Amino acid sequence: MTQTTEAAAVRQPPKPTRGRVHRAWFVAAVTFVTIIGAAAFRSVPGLLIDPLHDEFAWSRGTIGAAVSVNLALYGLTAPFAAALMDRFGIRRVVAVALTVIAAGSWLTVWMTAAWQLMLYWGLLVGLGSGSMALAFAATVTNRWFTERRGLVSGILTAASASGQLIFLPLLSWIIDRYDWRPAAVTVALAALAVVPFVWLLLHDHPADVGQKPYGGTEFVPKPPPVPGAARRAVTVLLSAVRTGPFWLLAGTFAICGASTNGLIQTHFIPAAHDEHMPVQAAASLLAVIGVFDVVGTIASGWFTDRFESRRLLAVYYALRGVSLMFLPLLLGPAVHPPMIFFIVFYGLDWVATVPPTLALCREHYGEDSAIVFGWVLASHQVGAAVVAFLGGVARDTFGSYDVVWYASGALCAAAALMALVIRRRAGGEPVAA
Repeated sequence: MTQTTEAAAVRQPPKPTRGRVHRAWFVAAVTFVTIIGAAAFRSVPGLLIDPLHDEFAWSRGTIGAAVSVNLALYGLTAPFAAALMDRFGIRRVVAVALTVIAAGSWLTVWMTAAWQLMLYWGLLVGLGSGSMALAFAATVTNRWFTERRGLVSGILTAASASGQLIFLPLLSWIIDRYDWRPAAVTVALAALAVVPFVWLLLHDHPADVGQKPYGGTEFVPKPPPVPGAARRAVTVLLSAVRTGPFWLLAGTFAICGASTNGLIQTHFIPAAHDEHMPVQAAASLLAVIGVFDVVGTIASGWFTDRFESRRLLAVYYALRGVSLMFLPLLLGPAVHPPMIFFIVFYGLDWVATVPPTLALCREHYGEDSAIVFGWVLASHQVGAAVVAFLGGVARDTFGSYDVVWYASGALCAAAALMALVIRRRAGGEPVAA
């Protein structure tokens, strides 16, 4: 696009929207579908541990290390991805990220050594998925909505769980019926299938279609591309680390990642299999978590629009910690009502923490909130990476996952206390993002 064309787009008056659905909802819908398509890779790690262990005789700690690289890069890439979206546009960054995910997953089909798992699944899929992280949802929400942000962030966060619901039973069936390699190919094809939707339908900014943000009272011109994306991400971090709320948000979100992606998503299926539960049954339970995750996250977005975010976080973490303490007593060869209750309860709480965390980032960091949230998400994934690795080591060392369940429950209790320490911004009013 030439500079003249860009200037014309900036000056374009808002189009009337009376009687029509605001374009922001279509953009949110495309974002939702994109995150669902990219969620296939999130469903695989727990399913791969036993097949890779059986075929290659790799220890669970080794496989967990590859998963931890993936999870860590998923988080550490996110703040740079948010800045790159400001520089190059959402559409370009997301399309490239999906292609990288597809390439990494496809290459795993031919791997024969553990370092290749680290490279393909850890590095490539980790980098690609990091660019598709929650910073993507935060950027879309911040640009296209001034009202209903809590609800929209909840819906977009729930998209990943919806993808898990779709892909977990399918991928577990493929692995059980055929092999893990067709499952890896399925992940690659799912990521590639979404690219045309992104390229054709995902607009970067309301000004691109001549509209105000949803709920906005004034037309917002499209800002010019921001150069120095990496420098901006680091600059925002250096500013944020001087504030107390950043460390509290990062600490609580690290524990959130440790107790979800690192623990349940990575190790629940092999832990249930240790207790002689069929893999497909365990995968189905994890998929059910995805069902109630959708409900819980959207509800959390609604609550976030109405209640104090830090108190919501404290309740979510406290309840999660209590539930983890009971999990070792519930695992067994059959699915029984108490286990179903745990799955429903944990699903409702899974990423309910995201909308209030996003709201607190907006309150304290304003227009930099998407990048700050990217760094907070990085801590989420570092926490997940640590537990993904240590969980495998604990299983190799102690022969069970019990110590990991109890330790994670205690961490959640600490996160609840940390959330209560976060103070409201001076003046009591959120910063407009």
